[in-house]
Parts: sequence; structure tokens; C-alpha cells
Amino acid sequence: MLNIIQNKVFELKSELAYRAALKKHEKNLPVIKEGDTPSESLHERLICDALKKEGVYVTTLEKLGLDSTANLLYKASSQLSRMEARNKGRLGRKLPEIHTVTDLTEFSVWGSEEKLLNIAENYIGLPVAFQGVHLRKDFDNKNQFGTLLWHKDSEDRRMVKIIIYLTDVEEKHGPFEYIPVSKTSLYSWDYCQIYYKLWKSGHVGISDAQLKEIIPKSDWKSCPGPAGTVIFTDPKTTLHHGTIRTEERAALFFVYTANRPKRPELCTQYWDDTFARPELMQTAIQK
Repeated sequence: MLNIIQNKVFELKSELAYRAALKKHEKNLPVIKEGDTPSESLHERLICDALKKEGVYVTTLEKLGLDSTANLLYKASSQLSRMEARNKGRLGRKLPEIHTVTDLTEFSVWGSEEKLLNIAENYIGLPVAFQGVHLRKDFDNKNQFGTLLWHKDSEDRRMVKIIIYLTDVEEKHGPFEYIPVSKTSLYSWDYCQIYYKLWKSGHVGISDAQLKEIIPKSDWKSCPGPAGTVIFTDPKTTLHHGTIRTEERAALFFVYTANRPKRPELCTQYWDDTFARPELMQTAIQK
């Protein structure tokens, strides 16, 4: 009982410190740039507002207009050509192939673009850290497991994840799918039911069948799109998953948190040896 009380006191102090930090940093947030007209350029404010209201904003690399995009795509294509399907895991599941490419210049330069950092900082409300990037290839699977289950990420209180489709993604490729934040407002009955089911699963995730009991399928938002589609999302506040696919999908995942995230131990996967690191593999080959 004493440990429970101590943990609750620690959590309360941590939350109060977080709220105070948000208030203190409010006046230091970077200026949001506006285009002359909505059609001329992508408004950073529009992305931030959409993240707050719905948890997701979908755009394209072309509309973002970042100078480093060409180099990013060239390097991503080169790395993809070296990725192969892993052997099937338990129960015949085809596990995704994930490479940590944070240390490769083309990926780190794109992820550190001022425009992206400004969006992340304005949404998160604190000085931010670009944690890193995963290059991921997902394969056909018949059943839900892993990130095919509906889930929320846990690295920080607020996060920004940028997903870039490197291949055309139709329903058969398993697009990103989410429940708008507006449908699961904090402490609503739907929110409580979802939280309970996630907790009961050990925060692994819940199935389509379980979610249908709470949120009608008509409220699920799928995000198919051609290669070059960009999805901004907060994977902490937004319930999301990749749908069942019959054909493979390739994408990049860039991750941003506050520079002092709530769960720093969960952020190491974006730069440590949890997944394959191409630069280390290349060094080993050269030796």
C-alpha cells in the first residue's frame, strides 16, 4: 500500500511539473509560418490544429516542399532494395522488417528540417527531440498481432510521428487507420472502455472485433494514398493500427517527443541496436 501511495504522489508531482513547464515554455514556442493562401503552401498551423482536434493530418511530400526530400527518397529506395522478408515467427506470422536509419545522413537531415521541428514543438508545447527514424517493410498477414492491433504509443505525454509511404498504399497494402481524437475525448465513456481494454491486454493492443463493441466501424478513418503520402499523427493520444494486408507495404516513421520524454527508456529503439542498423552492417561487411 505504501508503494502505491508513493507512486501516486510521484505521478502527481511529475504531472504538476509538466503542466508548469508547458506554461513556462508557451512564450518561447517558434513562430508558425503562414502561406499567402491555403493553396500556395501547407500551413504549419493547420497541421498543429489538426493534431490537437483529430490526432492526424494527411498531406504529401510535394506539399511539404522540403529541400532534403530528393536525397531522402533516393537513400530510402537504396535501403529498401536490401531488405528481405524475415522467416515467419510464431503461428506463421510474418514479422515486419525494421531498420533503424537514424544515423544515415539523408534521414537525419530530413527529420531535422526546421519546419518539422517547429510543427513538433508547437504541438508538443515543449523543446523537442527528434528521436530517430525507422525504415519499415510490412508483409501480408491473415491475423492481427503487434502493430496490426489497435494501440497507443507510450514514449511521451504528447508525440509527433511522421509516416511517409514509400510505395502506393491501397486497402490491400494495410494503410494506417485511426480513431479521431474527437470521438474518444478524455474521460468519456468510450475513452474509459478503450483504456480498460488496452489495460487488460497489457497495453499490447485490441482487435477489430473488440473495438467494434465500442466505436462503430463508420468512425474508423483509413489513410490509403500513393507513394509520397505523409501522415502526421500523435500516436500517444490517437488509437491507431495498420490494417490487415494481403500485399507488402514500405514506409518511414520519424518520431519526435519532448526533449525530456516521460518514458525515455522507450525511445532508445530509435538509435540503439534493437533493430538492424544499416551503417553497422556496412561496416561489418567492409571489415
